[in-house]
Amino acid sequence: MRKLIISILIGVIFPLYASAGFVFRNDKDVTVVINDSEEQVVHTALEMFQKDYVNVFDRELKTSNQQGNIYIGTIGLNKKAEQFIAIKDIQELKQHEEAFLVSVKDNHLIILGSDKRGTAYGILELSRMIGVSPWEWWADSPVEKKQSFKLKEGFKTLQYPSVARRGIFINDEDWGLTPWSYLTHEPSDTKGQIGPKTHARIFELLLRLRANTFWPAMHTCSVAFYLTPGNKETADKYGIFIGTAHCEPMMRNTNAEWKTAGTGKYDYVNNRENVLKFWEERVKELAGSDNIYTLGIRGVHDGKMQGANTLQEQKAALTNVLKDQREMIAKYVNPNVEQVSQVFIPYKEVLDVYKMGLEVPEDVSLLWCDDNYGYIRHFPDSKERARKGGNGIYYHISYWGRPHSYLWLATNHPAQLYTQMKLAYDKGAQDMWILNVGDIKP
Repeated sequence: MRKLIISILIGVIFPLYASAGFVFRNDKDVTVVINDSEEQVVHTALEMFQKDYVNVFDRELKTSNQQGNIYIGTIGLNKKAEQFIAIKDIQELKQHEEAFLVSVKDNHLIILGSDKRGTAYGILELSRMIGVSPWEWWADSPVEKKQSFKLKEGFKTLQYPSVARRGIFINDEDWGLTPWSYLTHEPSDTKGQIGPKTHARIFELLLRLRANTFWPAMHTCSVAFYLTPGNKETADKYGIFIGTAHCEPMMRNTNAEWKTAGTGKYDYVNNRENVLKFWEERVKELAGSDNIYTLGIRGVHDGKMQGANTLQEQKAALTNVLKDQREMIAKYVNPNVEQVSQVFIPYKEVLDVYKMGLEVPEDVSLLWCDDNYGYIRHFPDSKERARKGGNGIYYHISYWGRPHSYLWLATNHPAQLYTQMKLAYDKGAQDMWILNVGDIKP
């Protein structure tokens, strides 16, 4: 009778701890088992979760490569984590990029990812579970203290993205992000510099939101991304693919960099050798990084290409441009060029050139655009949906240009955004989504 009464009291007073499962508690440490050989972004995500854990439970989260309560790993890098997972679940993970499994077995918490980003997303899923918003810094979202949080024995969630590349384009940065960065957040004597401290905050938000792609700011008011030391390394730390806008082929900020690194006019038709040299320098520099190469060519800054006046001349030039760019990628990045992420963006007049029959390699993603006011101009047809490279959307919720601009505030109605993007997804634009944002804070 005495034992029964004690058992009942324990069950009443400590109901969270009475049954099997995994419990985070503010009166007990937990230890994470993780290999040092995990990719950098995995360790970055764990550092973020450790900070969140302290903020919620006021306890330290320890790490070990031997024994512990939590096992974290990427498939093939942590056998101790995999031994808790059913073979069918491991096979399911292997079928998807950036997938993760969070499960509880034998009172242990296991996080297993199909690749480095999947593992990182799985770790930060724990932050969401314990109540930390992805917007905890940018939107000043408060973190609530907790005494405990429990996952029941047998808990399992397996998740993976439905869009392969997804992220934001920092655009129209003149009055918001740029001055805040170089005057306030990381003061710099270089006017317009958006440095690694600012980008670390942006990339942390993207990682928490499970976004993986970033197009850096590209106006003349800001220093080009790759000209600021530490920016590239920060992107690598957070596992972010760096791409570039429709008028910035081959990872070059043409608007800012041609005037210092180019020779003559930015005119592929009449100055091909120097234009190719300009692109080649950056491609050689970035070999080995996670990049998405924008192909094609437009003007120095958001205008039609130079040296080709008619649409037919533009089509002929673009055909040769694509050939030269692909050869450059094969030479410096990967001989199997089809394994390198590439995108072609039929923006403004380039859409007219494409519709004239421009042939884009099958493995290159086609990124369709809205009309700058939230209405998508083209959805992939059956032939385009069958392409190996797939399709995507470049969508504005901020715009600076004729006939009138809308910046900063939420001009686009959420219902319109949903309707347009849902339609795009249903019509096969599922490989890349880029959102043009004038600023992040609002």
